[in-house]
Amino acid sequence: MNIIEIHVEGGILFMGILFFLLIGVIATSVLVIKNKADQPKAKKWLKISQEIALFALVFGILGQLVGLVGAFQAIEQVGEVSQALLAGGLKVSSYTTLYGFFIFLLAKLFKIGFQFTRK
Repeated sequence: MNIIEIHVEGGILFMGILFFLLIGVIATSVLVIKNKADQPKAKKWLKISQEIALFALVFGILGQLVGLVGAFQAIEQVGEVSQALLAGGLKVSSYTTLYGFFIFLLAKLFKIGFQFTRK
């Protein structure tokens, strides 16, 4: 399974927004590096990067909760479902949370690296 299939299977709305949040974290991280000499400006961009990353984490969890509610509604309508079908639904609902965590960890690693290299 490639990354595009995961984006589609995880829900194009939530995964698409998370992708743009990833681009935002990368862009603000580049601005931190670009403005490294100007500490106040670099700190401002670093804070924005961290806020975007935190939003991505929470948004990923929201995506999972929305997916779970939809899955539980479908199970309620159908009645009994197999364990394999339930496990597959839980796996798919976890994609947004994993993506949000990935974005969050990437931004945190960048922050640690930036603080380690600065004077």
